[in-house]
Amino acid sequence: MDYLWAFLIGGALCVVGQILIDKTNLTPARILVSYVVAGVFLGAVGLYPKLVDFAGAGATVPLTGFGNTLAKGVHEAVLRDGFLGVFTGGLTAAAAGICAAVVFGLLAGLIFQPKDK
Repeated sequence: MDYLWAFLIGGALCVVGQILIDKTNLTPARILVSYVVAGVFLGAVGLYPKLVDFAGAGATVPLTGFGNTLAKGVHEAVLRDGFLGVFTGGLTAAAAGICAAVVFGLLAGLIFQPKDK
């Protein structure tokens, strides 16, 4: 049942993004930034952790989960390090995901030959 909820919640987040692409004049970059900001906001008001508990990877993998991770990292770092945590907390919390994106992007660039459209 956990897999089903992860699939449904993650899929619903993707459907919302696709609807925004199809029905609005928003650029994909603005939609991506909106997803990150929504994750930060929902985490700040305490709703996103509940969604993560319910949907697991269906809530942590999309960009809203990245925004929530950044906000949670900043909050914890500010409590621990004070004002300096504003600058270090988000990157520390999301370092594994950022590193994985860089490594897999590099591997994809090495394995496949990119072409102009």
